[in-house]
Amino acid sequence: MKVALLGLLQSGKSTLLAAISGVEIPPVGSTNIQEGMVSVPDERVDWLAEVYQRKKKVYATIDCLDVPGLSFTDEHTRAAARRLIGQVRTVDMLALVIRKFENPQVPAYRHGLNPQKDLIELRTEILLADLELVSTRIERLEKQLKKPGKEQAHDEAELALHRRLQEAIESEKSIRSVIESEEELELIRSLGFLTLKPMIIVVNLGEEQLAGELNLDVNGTVPVVAVCARLERELSQLDAQSRAEFMADLGLAQRAIDKFVGSCYSALGLISFLTIGSDEVRAWPIKRDTIALEAAGKVHTDMKRGFIRAQTMAFAELKEYGSEKELKAAGKVRLEGKEYVVQDGDVIKFRFNV
Repeated sequence: MKVALLGLLQSGKSTLLAAISGVEIPPVGSTNIQEGMVSVPDERVDWLAEVYQRKKKVYATIDCLDVPGLSFTDEHTRAAARRLIGQVRTVDMLALVIRKFENPQVPAYRHGLNPQKDLIELRTEILLADLELVSTRIERLEKQLKKPGKEQAHDEAELALHRRLQEAIESEKSIRSVIESEEELELIRSLGFLTLKPMIIVVNLGEEQLAGELNLDVNGTVPVVAVCARLERELSQLDAQSRAEFMADLGLAQRAIDKFVGSCYSALGLISFLTIGSDEVRAWPIKRDTIALEAAGKVHTDMKRGFIRAQTMAFAELKEYGSEKELKAAGKVRLEGKEYVVQDGDVIKFRFNV
């Protein structure tokens, strides 16, 4: 799963990516998209590794892309920004990074700090990028329909849908609100409409702002996560003990980047099931409502092909009883079939035969 970090110039995206993935911050003026693999914190993996005495811990991961800072101050920068936006249509979700931190050494976008205005501008430009995409598609379909062929009925249906999408975007309505069926969604899925993707908003604060109010109107139900990317970058460079002491001094119970990664994972509609191997404990990311047969295929194709049963324990119950032996004695270990809907935190051993 891929998450694109989008933000205006000097919003702190690169510092955020460095904090969560350990990649180096690119030089100022870089026009390349930076990529980093991010582990999803999971205390369940830690607990299982300790109880089962497994040396290796494998967490679920998401792939984060740092898109160079966008600017829409003139036609030249707008064209460059549109090209960059076009490169992330294949990602699974967007994280909009909005600057709120003050730093005279890092010039603010448009020479002024205004998080609300920056958010509105960024969301508007994303909307306009989708409007440009749908307008281009309408022109192409209209040309195709002037020469009727075997695909005429398909093209007519798609054209009618795109005209509805165009009207929705121009009215600043959600694209999803005018899509009437799964079939219509499938018609446009490959186009990668940005406004159809899950989204979160990341407010990049200064350290002195951590205890304050965000005062940001997101105009909807989009999740908002507050981080101080510079502080998180410093924390990421410390060893575990020094990090814990530094956080205690700051009165922080949890790292903000853990909340950020967790919010991305949730917005993507992902959950984790867990397996205990001979030398490792692993968290496996799957889409919510995945059945046991498909989950088995995530581990190994042979497990799916020769699936018999999924021996399943709920992590919360396993932790409550303290051991697998006690859980079995209480009759809490279940044998589930192919159609069982896997739940977040299920600890599963797949029984199979090939």
